[in-house]
Amino acid sequence: MNVYQSCLSTPIGNLLIKATDKGLTEVSLTENIHLLTSNPNDILLQTKIQLEEYFSGERTTFNIPMDIEGYSEFFQSVWQALLNVPYGRTNTYSDIAKAIGDLKAVRAVGLANGKNPIAIIVPCHRIIGKGGKLVGYAWGLETKKWLLRHELAHAPVPEHMLF
Repeated sequence: MNVYQSCLSTPIGNLLIKATDKGLTEVSLTENIHLLTSNPNDILLQTKIQLEEYFSGERTTFNIPMDIEGYSEFFQSVWQALLNVPYGRTNTYSDIAKAIGDLKAVRAVGLANGKNPIAIIVPCHRIIGKGGKLVGYAWGLETKKWLLRHELAHAPVPEHMLF
């Protein structure tokens, strides 16, 4: 299986992006900005375009195929639930546990959230603690704050707030 990788400079740092011919496998922060590929596949190219649109405030959803085989069914169910948290909004770990049908799995949801290999695309940054407290983020709380503020600044105004 071919794995393609590239790097994208963003306002939060350099992102390492990896993909197979089947789908996206990783979006992570990296110090190494020289990880360019001479023959990227379409998934990698589309991911870079969509992330650039996200950071410019033009994109609120992603439509990139993902290749997350090898992870547990539970982790995949949590990541699927994260995809349902709207742009510019937040949910709690309890909300995600409820969404996957296991109210007792709050800590396990936190673990799965922290192991998310496809950050931003699978929006683990939108998950907060009870009472609105910012807790745990693999890329640090300042990055989490930046992403949440960015989304809030570019989120569409709900229809009921237009009048």
